[in-house]
Amino acid sequence: MDLTRGPTYLPNVNVTSHQRVDRGALVTFSDDNVMMKQVVATHSPDGRDVDVRPLLSLVEDILRLAGLGVDGVVMATPKQLENMDNKAQQVAFMATLESISFIIGQISYELSIKALSGGDAHTTTREIFSMLSNFPWDAKLVLVLAAFALNYGEFWLLAQIYTSNQLARSMAMLKQLPMVMEQSIHLKPRFESLNSLIRIMLDVAECIVDFKEFPVAYISQDFPAFSAGTSQIPVAVYWTIRSVVACATQIVSITSMGHAYNISTTESWEMSTLAHKLKNILEHLKKQISICYEHIEERRQMEAYNILVNLFNTVHIDNMKILKALIYARDDVSPLIEGASKRKVGLDVLRRKSVILLISGLNIAQEELMVLEQIYGESRQGSSRFDTLYEVVWIPIVDPSIQWTEATEKRFESLQSTMAWYSVSHPRLIDRAVIRFVREKWNFRNKPILVMLDPQGKVVCPNAIHMMWIWGSSAFPFTSTREEALWKDEAWRLELLVDGIDNNILNWIREGKYIFLYGGDDIEWIRKFTTTARQVAQAAKIPLEMVYVGKSNKREQVRRVISVINSDGLSSSLPDLTMVWFFWTRLESMLYSKLQLGRSDEFDPVMQEIKRILSYDREGGWAVLSKGSSVVVNGHGKTVLPTLLEYELWKEKAVAKGYDEAFKEHYNNLHLATRPCCRLEFSTIGRKIPDNIKCPECLRIMEKFTTFVCCHDEGVPTLF
Repeated sequence: MDLTRGPTYLPNVNVTSHQRVDRGALVTFSDDNVMMKQVVATHSPDGRDVDVRPLLSLVEDILRLAGLGVDGVVMATPKQLENMDNKAQQVAFMATLESISFIIGQISYELSIKALSGGDAHTTTREIFSMLSNFPWDAKLVLVLAAFALNYGEFWLLAQIYTSNQLARSMAMLKQLPMVMEQSIHLKPRFESLNSLIRIMLDVAECIVDFKEFPVAYISQDFPAFSAGTSQIPVAVYWTIRSVVACATQIVSITSMGHAYNISTTESWEMSTLAHKLKNILEHLKKQISICYEHIEERRQMEAYNILVNLFNTVHIDNMKILKALIYARDDVSPLIEGASKRKVGLDVLRRKSVILLISGLNIAQEELMVLEQIYGESRQGSSRFDTLYEVVWIPIVDPSIQWTEATEKRFESLQSTMAWYSVSHPRLIDRAVIRFVREKWNFRNKPILVMLDPQGKVVCPNAIHMMWIWGSSAFPFTSTREEALWKDEAWRLELLVDGIDNNILNWIREGKYIFLYGGDDIEWIRKFTTTARQVAQAAKIPLEMVYVGKSNKREQVRRVISVINSDGLSSSLPDLTMVWFFWTRLESMLYSKLQLGRSDEFDPVMQEIKRILSYDREGGWAVLSKGSSVVVNGHGKTVLPTLLEYELWKEKAVAKGYDEAFKEHYNNLHLATRPCCRLEFSTIGRKIPDNIKCPECLRIMEKFTTFVCCHDEGVPTLF
């Protein structure tokens, strides 16, 4: 690495004959390379390592407070000392100060004496480098800034208190400060220029110390941005110390000449040139630092992600390590909000309990929360089987790259306030590595998922939301084994479709009535279907009930259809849009549950019938006819209505075989002749899309298509 070469930030400058050059400030501006060779020649570090961060913080406090200036305007908010949180750190810092106080004093004297003698600025800078030859680059710079802070801080301390303190007043007289203060209005531009340059000097120092503190475990010296930044550190240190010399000269000139001091064109040019040069250096360093930080963050997130993966592959005695890794690892805050009391609590309230992690974004629908709350409440009412057996924790996932606004905060707080269970106190507690983990390992795609952890923190179900929607808390402990067992007890019957949705339907089932469950959004088809179905039922003398269950999307159209159905008395309908949403969510959850278990399509009649309804829903109207609990026909609207309209063709069979058998036979004949296309849609922002899926009609693998859909209906998001 050639430390003698660096970017030339300014062109060569020719000083006209009438400009003052008595301090030699501009003599060496024209050749950075020559100067840097001289400076690098003095660099001979002996391996000592000085912790300069707390010293730099102290220097910043002094210089920023001194920057109150003549008009009392604060330069910037004073920074408090860092790394001084305990007694041991304070003792270590005082020991460091003791070891470097002598060299700081020497440099302070050098700055003052050379400023008074009017020495050449580059020569003075080079002599200071010689005094600091054994120190690393960052220590050289911070020590010089500390020496300058002594002089500059003393100057402004006396200026601020001399009117109220007799000792300070006497010392101020020796330094001609009262006369300087009398000229404060005229000197204000000069001090503003000084303070501006000092701010840049401190920013450059911060950057250089940042490079020193980069963790070697996450970034190597050959990383391009790190290499590019460190190669410019000698140049940055030189020009910052050179700027310190210029600032010290200005202060000495002001105090030694008092009201007689007038800034020359050359000196003004020197200060602005140094500021411009340091700004360019600072911009270069900040750019490289930003790239380095991004690289370090990526490496840290990768490490954190791998730790998470390993944690879930390890057996634990309880769930604390898992929960801390997912939610918040430190003990400085209580990361949870209790649902009932809304008070902050620690993770210990979940120790050795089964925990359901409700993972969602802030777009979780109110309907989802309402149903979840109902199931959660039922699990805690009167049955000791469920009491405290599992807890629910909401983990809000928010993209860290998206700006957090006041509207976002209100949305989060509104959601959190409605939850009866535990929730993470704020999304910012969730680490980026956790967000990546839940997306890659648990297939979170912005749709809510429920991850079930046992008391030891082991994942017993990667997404129990399907079981929760289908069977509620009776599916506890929400394991894949429990899911298999529940499906073994199920059959294709009407209760499977409507359980927990409408008690009227359950009563009709017990009474053995014929029931049409139907959906769609074509009001003319609905009007014709319900009217014909009622006429046929009267002709066949059968007890018939009809219930409209809407569509899986098009919320507003469904609302209007329900309004027409109710006002015209066409049939019954589900009580509200929440129940419509729940019906379709349960149905879609049945499909996902089957897919999650890896069920083979052709050997699972329930799977076939579920896919039929979901496919028919995409194509138009549909109807399921049942006699009591037994499903007679799961029919497409284009076939069900013609079957009813052609009642005269099969009414005699209805008398001979029964209404249900005759209806089914005629429907099947029409269906075989027309067999409509099947279509199933899976959203890419929903859950994991299956690799392939078979047609419920012909059992062939269905073709995949890519469709871009923009739905402006104010509907609740669905799984499809």
